[in-house]
Amino acid sequence: MKLLITTLFTLLLGFAGYKLVAEYGDVNAQFNLGVMYDHGDGVPESDAEAVKWTRLAAEQGLASAQFMLGTMYAYGNGVLENDAEAVKWTRLAAEQGDALLQLKLGLMYNLGDGVPENDAEAVKWYRLAAEQGDANGQFNLGAMYSSGNGVPQNNIRAYVWFSVAATQGHQGARGEIGILSERLSPTGREQAQKIATKCLESGYKDCD
Repeated sequence: MKLLITTLFTLLLGFAGYKLVAEYGDVNAQFNLGVMYDHGDGVPESDAEAVKWTRLAAEQGLASAQFMLGTMYAYGNGVLENDAEAVKWTRLAAEQGDALLQLKLGLMYNLGDGVPENDAEAVKWYRLAAEQGDANGQFNLGAMYSSGNGVPQNNIRAYVWFSVAATQGHQGARGEIGILSERLSPTGREQAQKIATKCLESGYKDCD
């Protein structure tokens, strides 16, 4: 009922409706207002107002707002650039289980973007994204196994994750499968293919 009332208010009153329900603490209205100010959508663009409303939504636990606030800190949009705050808010968002945000946090640790480079942490977040079916997370996890960064080097596990990513159309993964096929023995390829089948059939939960 609350969502219906909020929707009716915003449809009838537009920006004024968003602001009214946002001021009453509606988290979605706060986030939408932040986006409107960030993009200059129906209001004058204002980084300060975008941060204000996005922060209110983030503090209420909205993952998309937490991610957006983390991005603001990462690039200094409306706030002083602050790598620690960027990671803090991105991690809070990722911990809510969104695969795309988990992938993003994995990349931050992998590249040392706003945090000290930490391949083990990168693997942790890539794996969480991969197990939810994110093809890029699967590809990146395969790459970590292939190179031995953050995990012991393992061509079979690399092949497995590249294979499941390839089933989702990931072109890079298909190329890596060809490379690994030359590294693995016929027995190793057969083992990897069996594990990849099991991984796919289990919804990416049984991939070892």
